[in-house]
Amino acid sequence: MSLFAIGDLHFGYAVDKPMSIFGANWEGHAEKIIKHWKQKIQDNDTVLLPGDISWAMKEEDAEMDLQIMYDLPGRKILLEGNHDYWWKSASKLERKYPGMRFLKNDCDQYERLFICGTRGWLCPNDSSFTARDQKLYEREQIRLRLSLESAMRKDAREILLMMHFPPVNDRQDSSAFLEIIKEYPVTQVVYGHLHGKQSHSNGIKGEKDGVMFHLVSADYIDFCPKKIL
Repeated sequence: MSLFAIGDLHFGYAVDKPMSIFGANWEGHAEKIIKHWKQKIQDNDTVLLPGDISWAMKEEDAEMDLQIMYDLPGRKILLEGNHDYWWKSASKLERKYPGMRFLKNDCDQYERLFICGTRGWLCPNDSSFTARDQKLYEREQIRLRLSLESAMRKDAREILLMMHFPPVNDRQDSSAFLEIIKEYPVTQVVYGHLHGKQSHSNGIKGEKDGVMFHLVSADYIDFCPKKIL
């Protein structure tokens, strides 16, 4: 039984939204993901999916993407990304896809490891940060604490945090997200969002202050789920 992660599936079986702007390697990316998934993932494995699951705008347009994912091996724990506009109600989605976990201000568990998560947002001093981003940045701090506190109420001793956005800006400065992470027993952070070589190079990776950071954007890990544990 293993724990894997892959972000930014960007499935779009009911919509026409190519990812070729990020490079030729995105051609046929959904089929690559499905092929590698079936080769690596067993039914008793768990897969973390930190956001940007489907290009669909409405839930009914995401049904084919979610059903394909539902039918793949392993237990799935999903997080909302900035493009997941179809995601309206986690509880409704969990009723529709029993066994799939849609994290929203709460936590889940993999053996003794607690899985927490929030979407996150751009951090101050990022090259694209605006006044509007400040409000979303502050709101995501609240949601991060809600998720982490839900694990602490269950006596969590070790936490893996999923975020869609990286928890730092593109210069890897400190952030409110990192300061919050330090207050809790977070040992690993899994995130996505970044596409293309330049963005990949700006992402925080490896061990920093006792926390291991994993960039798992689909294109960064060659559209193949990465084994975390």
